[in-house]
Parts: sequence; structure tokens; C-alpha cells
Amino acid sequence: MRFDEFDLHDEILDAIDYMGFNDATPIQEQAIPLILEHKDLLAVAQTGTGKTAAFILPVLDKIANKKGGDSINTLVIVPTRELALQIDREIQGFSYFLSANSVAIYGGGDGSDWVQQEKALKQKTDIIVATPGKLISHLNVGNIKFDQLEHLILDEADRMLDMGFYEDIQKIVSYLPKKRQTLLFSATMPPKIKMLSKSILNNPEEIIIQLSKPAEKILQAAYLTYDNQKIPLINYLIAQKESYKSILIFTSTKAKVNDIVRGLKNKSYKTDGISSDLEQSDREKVLQSFKSKNTRVLVATDVISRGIDIKDIELIINYDVPGDAEDYVHRIGRTARAESEGVAITLINEQDMFRFKKIEQLIDNEIIKMDVPPEIGKSPKWNPKPEKKYGFRKPKGRSKGKRN
Repeated sequence: MRFDEFDLHDEILDAIDYMGFNDATPIQEQAIPLILEHKDLLAVAQTGTGKTAAFILPVLDKIANKKGGDSINTLVIVPTRELALQIDREIQGFSYFLSANSVAIYGGGDGSDWVQQEKALKQKTDIIVATPGKLISHLNVGNIKFDQLEHLILDEADRMLDMGFYEDIQKIVSYLPKKRQTLLFSATMPPKIKMLSKSILNNPEEIIIQLSKPAEKILQAAYLTYDNQKIPLINYLIAQKESYKSILIFTSTKAKVNDIVRGLKNKSYKTDGISSDLEQSDREKVLQSFKSKNTRVLVATDVISRGIDIKDIELIINYDVPGDAEDYVHRIGRTARAESEGVAITLINEQDMFRFKKIEQLIDNEIIKMDVPPEIGKSPKWNPKPEKKYGFRKPKGRSKGKRN
């Protein structure tokens, strides 16, 4: 279905055309008409399927058709500052020919950020895109009034709940008008999402596009490695991919980011790292350098696995197997976007084998596993045994009731 088949405002269609979009994705094709009909919506779709446009385009259409108004029209709540900035940029693109405006509210900056956000909130702002914690800080001091809010949108809702934001979301909702349209977008449908949807949605329509399946154009592979082989293997893989100008390496901990960057620093290409330890301004500089291809290799934690939107990432390397099987899908979803192709390689040590087996079951795909090259050493054998569970058995030789 083409975008010009939707009954959208002409200026919005002009912006879509200017940005080079023609055909709607499945989530857009199903969600846009329902949102235009003022239905509450619970939508499940994986990352990279065009969810942002699915909810922003119909909301902008309503704003464009509304005469006057000097209050906040729409609130979008997201889990991370990266996603807040990404959505804010997309809103600016889609509203290029409209008078609608938006502002991103997030933490992690210096005091001047607070002042700028406070000023923007007290002016007429149509759409607020915010992380829960920072939004509550502004609510607590009375910087925001939502008395005429018409739309509440929760994006990456499952991630927000994983990060412990359930109570924060409920607190924010308590500030909002009961009569509103609420849209909840999630990559997965765990029980806690169903519980949240029942508490904030009113007779919602449901859309489930595709649950936890990587894009078909991602070539997935894995190497069986010992930990001390991982840096040499990454150097080997990158050397074999000279034509790849954009490589993203994911690791599960902030401490490993610096270790990996140091292991690649003596190479002829630029490598940089990003995690929540960096100030927001520094994180934006690192991402911009990677986006402009000045940085060839970016090492990152999962903090940006959903919030980064950079085209033409050719290779994803999972330095370790993610702790949550869903995170694997979001990590490798950074490549093969917009119908392009990409490669995703995961490094699996002995401890991660069972975890990776669970991922294969989740995505219903057995991924090819290879040994490291002979010059790097010998690989462990594939043996995905469950992790041992240790109970609280009383140690032998201790008398009852005594502790050492």
C-alpha cells in the first residue's frame, strides 16, 4: 500500500515524498487507519519495521487538521535518550511542511539541558518525546500541564518494563486526562505488557506483525570461542571485510567496551566506544562520527540496540551472547534495515552455549557455527548444557545454627 492511499494531510504526504518513502510497511498499513479512527491500539512489531512512522504520521495528521490550540497534544514515552532523540528527529522530518513542533526530554546532560527543556515545555509544543525519569522530574516541579493532552504513546514498552519503569509509567498516566487515545507499541508480548495494556488502554485494537524474528536479509553465523580468542578473532574478521565501512560490536557490559576498543586501537581504522558512562554530548558526537563513516567500528552496550537508527551498518558482531534472547533480535536488527542486506556474527564461549541455543529456539532457526581459524587456536566443542542451579544445601561438617 502506498502512502498516498492514506487520507493524510497534503503537507505530510509532501514530506514523506521528500524523504523518499513510497510504500507503507505492514505495521504502518495496519496501524495508521486505526489511529486515524481514534482507536486505542496495542501493537507488537519487531525493531526496524517502521513503528515510529506508524504512530507519528496519523498523529501529525490530526494536529494539522486541528485549528488553533496552545497546549501539549501528544506525549511519547520511550526507554532511552537515544530513542527519544531518534523519534524527535523523525517528527521534525515528517512535519517539515507543517507548523507542528516537538521537543525531546531526557536525562544525562548538564544543567543547561534542564533550562532548555523547561523553556520549551512552557512554550507551545505539540509533541513531547520523553524518558520516564526526566519527565517525572519536570512533572514534580510543575513544568508540564497535560490537561488537554489527546494522545499518549508508549514505544518500546517491553524495554521500559524490563528497565523497571512500570511504576513511573503509572505515575505519569495519573497526570493525564482519562479521555485520550492511547497507543502501546512493543517488540514482544510478555504477561507484564498485557497487564499494562489492561490498565491504560480502552478497548484496544490489537496488531501483531512479527514476533522475535530477525529480518530475512540478515546472514547469521556464530563462532565457538574461548574468551581470550575473541579480540584476535574480531581483528581477523574485520581484516577479512575490508569493504565493510560500518561495523557495530555489541557487548553486555560497560567494562568490556573499553577493553574491546583498546584491543582494536592499533589498527589503521578508527574505533570508538559508547555506553551510558559517556555524557550525552559525547555520545552524540560518537554516534555522529559513526553515522558519517569517520568511525569504522563502534563498540556499544545494549543501551543503543533499540535507540540507534543508522543506515548501511554492514556487520554486527556480538562479542558475547545477550542475556535476554529478545535482545539478540534487537542487536542484529541494526543491520539489513530498509530492505538492505547485512551480516550478524555472534561469538559463543562455553558458558553461553545453552543461552544461544535458547535464542535459536526463539527465532526458530539453527544458526551455522564455525571454529576459529587455526592461527587463532582451537575452538571449544558445541555442547549446550543448561546452567547449573545451586541451592542452599547445608554444608557438611557445620553444626546446626552456627555460621563462620
